[in-house]
Amino acid sequence: MDNEPMTSLPLHDAIKPLEWLLGSWYSTNGEGGFPTISTFKYGEKLQFHHVGQPNIQFSAYAWHLESKKPLHRELGFIRIKPGTNEVAWLGAQNLGLVEIEEGMVTGKTMHLESHTIGRLTFAREPITKKIVRKFSRVGDTLEQTVYMRTSNTEEMTKHLQISYQKL
Repeated sequence: MDNEPMTSLPLHDAIKPLEWLLGSWYSTNGEGGFPTISTFKYGEKLQFHHVGQPNIQFSAYAWHLESKKPLHRELGFIRIKPGTNEVAWLGAQNLGLVEIEEGMVTGKTMHLESHTIGRLTFAREPITKKIVRKFSRVGDTLEQTVYMRTSNTEEMTKHLQISYQKL
């Protein structure tokens, strides 16, 4: 059996409220920054697919637009509590961060907030303390905004803003 998503399988009823996310998304208009780092421009490819189970598998691959160097890599799953609009994001990042975010999906918008963040004992400082993420589908565009708080910042601060087009 190959590793390709089994897209011919029927979409599980539990994840039908997230059907608007499915597919491959691409952008070169990402903007990042934080009080402790310089601002930067980035590109990213996102993929959301299902295999007939009550979850969506995702991958995110970002790169620095000027240097083309790889940045953030993340793999994980999105689950919905059956019969509700409660949603969970489970992600593991190449930078040594593992997170569980929970929230709500309403129409074509998903709001998430971290409740559990784990990190490698030898991960770089600062320590990520909280993440808030929002996805919205507006027509053929998928938008994502990420806010975070770290051990060096007391307030939630915008970290990433990007708009994707479906491939």
